[in-house]
This record gives sequence, C-alpha cells and structure tokens, in this order.
Amino acid sequence: MALSLYLHPFSSYSQKVKTAFYEKGVPFQARILDGSEPVASEFAARWPIGKFPLLVDGDRTVFEATSIIEYLDVLHPDTPRLIPDDPHAAVEARMWDRFFDHYISYPQQRIVYAAIGREADDGEDCAKWKAAFDTAYAVLDRHMAEREWAAGEAFSLADCAAAPALLYAHWSYAIPDSFDHVWAYRDRLLARPSYARALDEARPYRHLFPLGAPEGRD
Repeated sequence: MALSLYLHPFSSYSQKVKTAFYEKGVPFQARILDGSEPVASEFAARWPIGKFPLLVDGDRTVFEATSIIEYLDVLHPDTPRLIPDDPHAAVEARMWDRFFDHYISYPQQRIVYAAIGREADDGEDCAKWKAAFDTAYAVLDRHMAEREWAAGEAFSLADCAAAPALLYAHWSYAIPDSFDHVWAYRDRLLARPSYARALDEARPYRHLFPLGAPEGRD
C-alpha cells in the first residue's frame, strides 16, 4: 500500500517532507488539502489538531515534518539516509533541522501573520522578528563558510528543512547581500533536484503568499 501524505504544495513544511521523499525516491500518494472532499474530512478525522503534513502508512499515522522524515529513514534504510548512522552526525543533523524550523521559519511566519492580521504587530514593523532574522542569518553565514551542506558532508534532514525555510524567509525579510555564504547555500538548495521538484509543484500557488511572491525561479 502506498504511503499517503496529507499536504498542501505551498506549505513550507510540506515541501520539507516532499524533498525528503524525492531525495530518497520513495513513492507516495499526495492528498491535497485545499478544502475539497473527501480529503478534508479524512484529514480532520485522522488528525483533529489540523496541522500538516501528515503521513498515513496503513494503520500508522505520523505527524510533524521532522518525524515523517525520520520515519522514512526507518522504513527505507536502503535509500540515501537523511539522518546519518553515526550518532554524533545524527545529532548535528537534528540540531540544524531545529535551527531552520525555530530560528528561520518561526520569525518568517510571525511576519506573515502580522501582515494578514492573525497576530498583532509589535508597533515597530515587526522589528523584533527582523532582528531575530539578522542574528540567524549571521549565525548561518558563519556556519556555512566552509561547507556545502548544513550538517555533515551529505544532504540531510537539515537541508530538507533549510530549503523552504530560506526560500520563504527571503521573501519575507530579504537576506542581506553581505551574507555570501547564505546566498551560495540557498542557491545550492534551489538547484537540488529533490527540492527543485517540490518547488515547481508549489509554483501554481504563489499568488497565495500574502506579501507577494517574486517572479522567476526562486
């Protein structure tokens, strides 16, 4: 039975998981959450919390993007691993996965939510979250100075998280030109076939981005 993945293509966390599927070459059935039935009701019954992506494998349900990617590594150990076997390298991959989710994606979402009125602005044009971005971009620029991928020598869980996080982060609060290493890393992520595929599948939904999506490849 094929794995079923409840998602929306424009969601950053859905893209994170799709990148992992494409990187590992694991087939899945996409259950698009666009409000249509019966998918909407199926999803609500399986996961009342309502956050996606959600993976269904027979009687097993796996929620949260990071956990889904970990599950794929367990389920398909013969495909490229996204969490290294070495325990120290695995900690690094998980650590940088958290970095992108908490210190890049989180402030990005706060800026968008303020723009659409889901959260109150801080009265200073989201200065708090922009300052958080400045710090995170600087940390990442130093980290990527002499490396290709975020954790270890190979593409990993951390890079699955980084690709959509940095895409939407730049759309929300531009990466300064001075951070050459962040820009080079972002370019590598955009060129990675697994993420490029997920990004292309999200392209028809760009009009949904509240701050306005740029034209072009990214």
